[in-house]
Amino acid sequence: MIEIKKKEGESASALFFRFSRRVKRSGVLKEAKSRRFHDRPTSRAKRRISALHREGKKREIERMKKAGIL
Repeated sequence: MIEIKKKEGESASALFFRFSRRVKRSGVLKEAKSRRFHDRPTSRAKRRISALHREGKKREIERMKKAGIL
């Protein structure tokens, strides 16, 4: 936990600047972002099935474009 106390005669903007600098140095934001955007590794079979599905969709769209449906 990061705690900053206002010094005597310190402006709010200076206090905020000091706080944000302390947060950046502590690595709290970096850790939070890495946790937020972390994806669990998917199995090879699941990636393959997904790729085959995408390829099938592309072929279907191309077929529809040639037929004039899209």
